[in-house]
Amino acid sequence: MTILVKIAQAEFLDKVMTELQTATDHDNENRILGRGGQGVVYEGKLHDGRIVAVKKSKIVDQEHLDPFINDIVILAKIDHRNVVKLLGCCLETEVSLLVYEFIPNGTLSQLIHDQNEEYPRSWDMRLRIAAEVSNAISYLHSDIKSSNILLDEKFRAKVSDFGTSRSIGIDQTHWTTQVQGTFRYLDPEYFQSSQFTEKNDVYSFGVVLVELLIAQKPVLTSGSQEKKSLVSYFISSVDQNHFLDTLDPQVLKDGQKEELVAVAYLAKRCLNLDGKDRPTMKEVAMELERIRVLRSFFPTQPKQAEVVVTKPTEIGYFTLKRILQGFHHYICIRCSSTYV
Repeated sequence: MTILVKIAQAEFLDKVMTELQTATDHDNENRILGRGGQGVVYEGKLHDGRIVAVKKSKIVDQEHLDPFINDIVILAKIDHRNVVKLLGCCLETEVSLLVYEFIPNGTLSQLIHDQNEEYPRSWDMRLRIAAEVSNAISYLHSDIKSSNILLDEKFRAKVSDFGTSRSIGIDQTHWTTQVQGTFRYLDPEYFQSSQFTEKNDVYSFGVVLVELLIAQKPVLTSGSQEKKSLVSYFISSVDQNHFLDTLDPQVLKDGQKEELVAVAYLAKRCLNLDGKDRPTMKEVAMELERIRVLRSFFPTQPKQAEVVVTKPTEIGYFTLKRILQGFHHYICIRCSSTYV
């Protein structure tokens, strides 16, 4: 490499650094969007007016830098509507800088748990978000928790924070990595094996699914300030057949009981202690999409309507009777179309 090339690269690097420093107002505390195990994320405004998210990574040693760069290479190739898009990066600085698209409506955790009446929290939205997230995770391993799921201007889900991400290949069955996730979202199997597998993601997603159903954080605090696991509480309520009483009132008001039963049992399957008994993320994504499609076939029924609860062996599926009712309604309202 000639001296002129090195000078040109140095000048370009300085220009990029200057723009990113200006974009974040020199790392102004008021521009911080969030802090994580791997760094700080700032809101930035580029010279062309675009709003972006600039992440300053804490990874500085070579041992962690190499897998980090590998993650960046993977993310740069991904263009998925439910994955936060990586716009650019600067890895030759003392602190690595990543530039992502800016997602304006905060996190799923904020949507569920903040006492903001302006947030839409319908069951339709929650079910759609669950389907979108499951679709993204089905091929991209990540640090799954509700605070790592962002919501865009239309409240569509965007999975973020890929510090432990790995693209799941056909021949790749497991990997060892530094765990950055929140404790209550982590698969108990991980603590026994110290190996991350794609079934760990299924467990973490199961926790998020329960959050969407119950609108409680992964650690419950009782009146006596005693803390207990949301997962244990949920599984116990399903086993004792009273989980409908634990659901968020908005979910219970909006949802068909059959579909709530289906989603609850799907979440329970995701939370099986034995990873081999869990579905894959692709199976989860397909099941959630099936529930959404069936939901669109018929309008909301009065709460006194007949409810047929699926057996444990039929977890995740509507009864044949309900499906046929759905198709009948769909055909009736489209009788002049080619769907008849």
